[in-house]
Amino acid sequence: MLPLGRIYSTNEIVRPNRISCTLPLEDRRPSVAMISARLPALRHQAIVSLVMGGVALWAAYIVSGWINTEQDRMLIFLGGGIALITLGYFILRNWRSGFYLFLGWLIFEDLIRKYLGNNMVIYFAKDVLVALICISLYLGWRRRKEKLFRPPFIMFLGIFFWYSFLQVFNVYSPSLLYGILGMKLYFYYIPLMFVGYALIRTENDLRRFLNANLVLASLVAMLGIVQAVIGPKFLNPSNLDANIRGLSSLERSAPLTGEIVSIPTAVFVSAGRYGWYLELATILSLATAGYFLLTGKRGRTMALATIGLIVVAILLSGSRGALVFSGISALGISAGFLWGANLKTGQIQRLFKGFRRSAIIVGAIVLLAFIVVPKSLSSRWAFYSETLSPNSSRSEITLRSWDYPIQNLLAAFSEPHWLMGNGVGTASLGVQYVSALLGGSPPPINVENGFGTLLVEMGILGPFLWILWASALVVSCWRVVRRLKGTRLLPVGFAICWLAFLVLFPFTYGGMPAYQNYVLNAYLWLLIGILFKLPSLLNASPIPANPTRLSLRSQRMLAR
Repeated sequence: MLPLGRIYSTNEIVRPNRISCTLPLEDRRPSVAMISARLPALRHQAIVSLVMGGVALWAAYIVSGWINTEQDRMLIFLGGGIALITLGYFILRNWRSGFYLFLGWLIFEDLIRKYLGNNMVIYFAKDVLVALICISLYLGWRRRKEKLFRPPFIMFLGIFFWYSFLQVFNVYSPSLLYGILGMKLYFYYIPLMFVGYALIRTENDLRRFLNANLVLASLVAMLGIVQAVIGPKFLNPSNLDANIRGLSSLERSAPLTGEIVSIPTAVFVSAGRYGWYLELATILSLATAGYFLLTGKRGRTMALATIGLIVVAILLSGSRGALVFSGISALGISAGFLWGANLKTGQIQRLFKGFRRSAIIVGAIVLLAFIVVPKSLSSRWAFYSETLSPNSSRSEITLRSWDYPIQNLLAAFSEPHWLMGNGVGTASLGVQYVSALLGGSPPPINVENGFGTLLVEMGILGPFLWILWASALVVSCWRVVRRLKGTRLLPVGFAICWLAFLVLFPFTYGGMPAYQNYVLNAYLWLLIGILFKLPSLLNASPIPANPTRLSLRSQRMLAR
């Protein structure tokens, strides 16, 4: 309160939330004591600036030396290291934002590794990023900022995990390093299931994830198309490492016409990994197109254009597996969309319109490709038709789909230790690097059937335990899909369930490298977590079946 007996002017009243300075001008000047107190901080700041400047000059001197001596690998290694440190910083600061940077690294890591002479330090960079994401998620869960879930198939997966762990110490395993390799390939990316569940909080998060994958798939497909037309010199250094030189420069020939087909690898080190990514991109793009079609959201045209690019990339890839499985996936997922569509809300009509539109856009893109690069497409078409057509005298359908895998499965029983197994990881992807580290040769095990690989690694129980936990996972996913029937989220859920079945059974039947491939494995577990989160999105953020037909008054009422 102001004292009584004095009249105050409005300028003299001290108003709240404002700082008034009534000191004389000479009292506002910094005193000698204040300056003396700040001198140590100023000296410390000057020392830090001098040190940082010296480090910057030293780094510039080193980099200029690399540039003058044309040491490109050192420059790439430096850039990759800076990018990795930056990614780690963003992940620890906000793992959701850093997660999308991790996806980009996951896809393009092979490209960096190729230009660094197959440096295995780069190969493990993604594993460090996965660990940082999981640590950040765990800390958020401890602070009750993140939500986790209990997978219904966890018991069967746990049985397979502990049995595999026991196989690390198999007496027939040449070294524990093989067991560590196997455990890493089979189980390291499983925590991404919890990351996918926590990543998607609303449908905005789901759309962001789907759009990010559309961008990545479009970029990889375009680079693969360019490499298929130009040749393997594009996206491959001139001095490829001997371990990946054969994988990055494959050529095949049509058995009847003799057409030579160059097999592109795009940003990956092998054509197989590129083909698996194209199959994954096909499934995700179809899911995205179906979801945007049912919600009426923007992005349908981009999704259909991405599907067109992927189709052209598959035709130019020379990968018969990518062509066959992508075609089967397109038919199976389309049938699943129609099965789960709600007739009362007009979803079937919108799906048929979407199928017609997609056929027009994809057909136009493929026709344009035939006009621009007819020679590249015709040579690959000859290769496909001569080796896949049932009417061809050199058809390999029966050989590749039945004879060859069954022969490899039966050959597994000729291994001396098939009953007890040779130890997890002894017939897995990457055994050549472990054997090189140990200074010896890889174990003499060569089985290309996935269930045969499980047999020679883990004994007679291996394939049965795999089928047990994989069946439990697929059944659990299917139960979630049935809950999504008739909703806008069915395309995403059905596509993820389809991918899980495809990877764990048909791909595994063809060979274990499909599951052990880090790109396909990481996406599989990530998408499974997203699938189990989808039902909660229906209750959390319901939107109308066709919001574009709402009146302006209805939209305002919904906004309130």
